[in-house]
Order: sequence, then structure tokens, then C-alpha cells
Amino acid sequence: MAKAFNESVIRPVEIALQNASRILALRYVDGSEFRLSWEFLRVYSPSAEVIGHGPGQEVLQTGKKDIVLQGIEPVGNYAIRLIFSDGHDSGLYSWAYLHELGRNEPALWQAYLDKLAQAGGSRDTGG
Repeated sequence: MAKAFNESVIRPVEIALQNASRILALRYVDGSEFRLSWEFLRVYSPSAEVIGHGPGQEVLQTGKKDIVLQGIEPVGNYAIRLIFSDGHDSGLYSWAYLHELGRNEPALWQAYLDKLAQAGGSRDTGG
């Protein structure tokens, strides 16, 4: 039998912006912790600018290596909006999406690097 989705289990109990290491740290009630780089969060923004409006419309993000996370705004009781130094602020990062990013970060990061290499793109500004 499938387990019912319980948002309260996925909601982080602590969110910390670590400026020196450019990390957003998330801690959950079950003890799991994730440290997500600002660049990773920017290239995996759940916004239409990044994921498009349907399958196959994704836009590879380049030049985000030195991105700065300038702010975090709560969105109801289900998400946060991240405000980046390149003006991007339209992605709503739900608690479930952040948890998914944290659980899958190594594979997602490698997939991003592979796509970047295949496209001849760069993580550096102007890439």
C-alpha cells in the first residue's frame, strides 16, 4: 500500500543561509540535513524560466557559478522564494521540492554538469 504524503514530515525545521560557503542548509524533523549550494539551487529553479512550460522546454542555465543568494521570502506555509543576484526570483521552492533536491543532489548535479559539457556551456559568468 502506498504511503500517504505528509507535508509536515517534509517541512524543514531549520533553514540557514551560510554566506561564507554559499550554502543553504536545511534540517528536517527526521534528522536529515541537506547543504545545497546557491548555484545548484539557481540552476534547478522550479521557475518557468528554467523548466519551461512543458516537457522538452527546459533551458540550460549557464554562468551561475558566482551567483549570490540575496534573500529568502516565505510563501505561505508550503514554500520559499529565493532571490538571486542575477534578478531571478520567480521560482517557488516548495518544501517537497527542496527535500527532493537534497535527496538527489549528487545525481542532479552530475546531470547538470554533463548537460553543460555536452552543450559546450560554462559555469563561469558569460558561459
